Amino acid sequence: MDKRILLVAAFLGITAIILGAFGAHALKKLLSMEQLATFEVGVRYQMYHALFLLFIGTFTFLGEKERSIIFYLTIVGVLFFSGSIYLLATNTVTNLKTKFLGPITPIGGLFLVSAWGYLFYAVLSKKQ
Repeated sequence: MDKRILLVAAFLGITAIILGAFGAHALKKLLSMEQLATFEVGVRYQMYHALFLLFIGTFTFLGEKERSIIFYLTIVGVLFFSGSIYLLATNTVTNLKTKFLGPITPIGGLFLVSAWGYLFYAVLSKKQ
């Protein structure tokens, strides 16, 4: 069990629930349906990866180095992917200049895919 991974997983889960509720209630009156749907994608992927990290943190089949690589790939992925989506979806409310974030979202997605791909590789390469 990796306490650090589990703590980050719990934090991502808690904040996903808070952001989901915030989007469903507080932002409902401020954003268009399309913006709300976009915001929800960020929340959904954050929660998926909170659960993924819970799994990684308790999965004893992987070594510490493998778990650590997956952890960092996932964290960067969630920050870039979900974080950029949150800012892009709410830019009409925040008035932030978010145009530069457009390319950040797919980079975050690439980090998330890499985390899953590395898990696949790590499990495949293990000798039983």
